[in-house]
Amino acid sequence: MENSTQESHLRSENFVTYDSPYPLYAMAFSSTARAAHHLHRVAVGSFIEEYNNRVDVISFDEETLTVKSNPNLSFEHPYPPTKLMFHPNPAASLRKSSDLLASSGDYLRLWEVRDNSIEPLSVLNNSKTSEFCAPLTSFDWNEVETRRIGTSSIDTTCTIWDVERGVVETQLIAHDKEVYDIAWGEAGVFASVSADGSVRIFDLRDKEHSTIIYESPQPDTPLLRLAWNKQDLRYMATILMDCNKVVILDIRSPTMPVAELERHRASVNAIAWAPQSCRHICSAGDDAQALIWELPTVAGPNGIDPMSMYSAGSEINQLQWSAALPDWIAIAFSNKLQLLKV
Repeated sequence: MENSTQESHLRSENFVTYDSPYPLYAMAFSSTARAAHHLHRVAVGSFIEEYNNRVDVISFDEETLTVKSNPNLSFEHPYPPTKLMFHPNPAASLRKSSDLLASSGDYLRLWEVRDNSIEPLSVLNNSKTSEFCAPLTSFDWNEVETRRIGTSSIDTTCTIWDVERGVVETQLIAHDKEVYDIAWGEAGVFASVSADGSVRIFDLRDKEHSTIIYESPQPDTPLLRLAWNKQDLRYMATILMDCNKVVILDIRSPTMPVAELERHRASVNAIAWAPQSCRHICSAGDDAQALIWELPTVAGPNGIDPMSMYSAGSEINQLQWSAALPDWIAIAFSNKLQLLKV
């Protein structure tokens, strides 16, 4: 890197683009701005089909609408990270002066992001054999009990880590097939989705039982992603493999979706609830579109239309809607990260 700072300026007030040297997949916003500078950190992970991948932590200035990268805030990552997430509540973190970043891939890893460097903190591995590990498909950091991170794996399990002590709190066989995503609802309750086509809710106070909230209409159609509405925990959303719809669930009435959002013209890849509103959700997919929906109290006979739409340059693989920046949505497509003003 010859230039120490790469800047991307705007042609528009409504979006900011960051061009990466490599295809992007995983992406995360920091939970707070770096106090004096109005700077929001965004971590982006490469998607290169080989062992050596990278994570870059870039900064977004909401006032000047610029994105800057710093070569010191970049590190090598084994395999493409399947998910990245900053500590959800830095005030509760043991390291107040820096950001904690978690990543999943072969293992769960924690990193300390300082002002001008990134240090690896820990590699959390629950494998009983040293030779093999079951890759992690996703994880979620508990906002209420921030020492807890739950991971999901292709070996059918979910593992709950106490990341402050570096030990496993519990490991559950969660599904009959690979577990593709996990989401916390509250301190001791999480849900997961799987290749077995089910959404299941688990309560750590009763580990022997789970509640099936939804099953794919066609048996064994995998469910790929799960988003739990943090503003109204009665609602969650999931997406099916190779399917153009978003399924909205109400946990009080299992098995029957309360709504199905079907305006995408190709497979949906990512979903995110609005951080500041319980009725809005964004979805993005292979039709290169990001759609924002407002859920009506009662769905009409002709389905629900999105309230706004954004077209990207190619298939959108990832989407994040940050509580720290509720007016901006981040999408990843090809080698670009784009921040959209909503």
